[in-house]
Amino acid sequence: MKFDVKEEDLIIKPYKQSGPIYVREQKGRFQRIRRILSWCLMLAFIGLPWVSYQGQQAVLFDVAQQQFRIFSATFFPQDFMLVAWLFMAGAFALFFITNWLGRVWCGYMCPQTVWMLMYTWVEHRLEGTRNQRIKRDAQPWNADKLVRKGAKHLVWLLMAFLTATTFMSYFIPAHELYSDLLGLSWGGITLFWVFLFTLCTYGNAGWLREKMCIYMCPYSRFQSVMFDKDTLVVSYDQDRGEARGPRKRKADPKQLGLGDCVDCNLCVEVCPAGIDIRNGLQYECINCGLCIDACDQTMDKFNYPKGLIAYRSEHQQNGGRTSIWRLKLVGYALMTVLVFVVMAIWLNGRTALEAYITRDRGELSRVDYQGQVENPYRISIINKSQQVQEYTLSLEGLEQGQLQLHGQLRLQPGEQKEVPVTVRIDGELLERKVTPFSFVITQNEGEQQSIRKETRFYK
Repeated sequence: MKFDVKEEDLIIKPYKQSGPIYVREQKGRFQRIRRILSWCLMLAFIGLPWVSYQGQQAVLFDVAQQQFRIFSATFFPQDFMLVAWLFMAGAFALFFITNWLGRVWCGYMCPQTVWMLMYTWVEHRLEGTRNQRIKRDAQPWNADKLVRKGAKHLVWLLMAFLTATTFMSYFIPAHELYSDLLGLSWGGITLFWVFLFTLCTYGNAGWLREKMCIYMCPYSRFQSVMFDKDTLVVSYDQDRGEARGPRKRKADPKQLGLGDCVDCNLCVEVCPAGIDIRNGLQYECINCGLCIDACDQTMDKFNYPKGLIAYRSEHQQNGGRTSIWRLKLVGYALMTVLVFVVMAIWLNGRTALEAYITRDRGELSRVDYQGQVENPYRISIINKSQQVQEYTLSLEGLEQGQLQLHGQLRLQPGEQKEVPVTVRIDGELLERKVTPFSFVITQNEGEQQSIRKETRFYK
């Protein structure tokens, strides 16, 4: 058996027509929801670095000092387990939301979508409506086109620069970062990262736009695995809408043999991904609801019921009901709660004091002229609090021993200090060659905390 395959059939076609996507500006209830969420997220992103706590920046990820400060807690590389718990909790929470509401994260809260639509808003203000932009791009270059496009890209770059600078204020103290900016005294490393993030923001939100979501984001590829027949997705009611076709507003669609879809094509023109939702579920769809607002607006004009395009599940599409009590959804919810509980238990057991005991590499033990056996140690203490702390060192299990500190146990906030310690005891009091004991480090000020570190004393 032979198959007649043409060469053009082997070419992988793109998801849409080639060329730029000219997004039409659209208003509606879902756009109001996204606008409110976007403003809340944007204000939090900009304002959080300026929040102070106990005289210091409340949220600061100081990579140079290897300290990550979040209000009253200071985390160090030793606390990397927290990052693992956060990623696990975020992953299960995202799986739960996706199985329940589809890609609402992509449509309403993803930074790529927020910045992309913000850049599109600027484009609408400076270059005009969708039809005006199409007409202008088809014209040869002139003064008006040059000024409008130049102003747009200048504003885009300014927004990208402010975004990059704000992002860097999470890693460099905000007051220091902006003071150096006003004094034109940024260092080479700061300039490099601000330039890089500016370029990435400008390129992603201004040029790549939907290509970042469709071709580069892995979530768009595997998110459909979490869907089931009860997942709410943006869908077109084909039974009600077909056969589609234009008509006058007062015309009776039944007499014309048409459905409720007037084929206005607004659902395609407002889509940031440039897809036609009437073709069925597509992985490019980010569930932003723009097509729903556009379709509802058209239905109002023709006095048709809203909901031709709506958030609905496959069961609802087939006339059934959606249930939230399903195994996959409940499982994701339980795993999310479980990870958060484990993380809370871990945080509750975490102390602001951490210490490590190491033996001196030079010698295991030594005996002085009085017959006293000495063992040298090194104690490394980390002050994870945001206050100056003093610590007391004592012995447990070797009460006859004597401590000799070669330094002070007074640490600044976030400071790590290594102090040599010598333990001395009369050799006749030791019954064994190796005696286990513990160092007890106690925090003197604030909340009384102490930790024990087991080690051995060698005769």
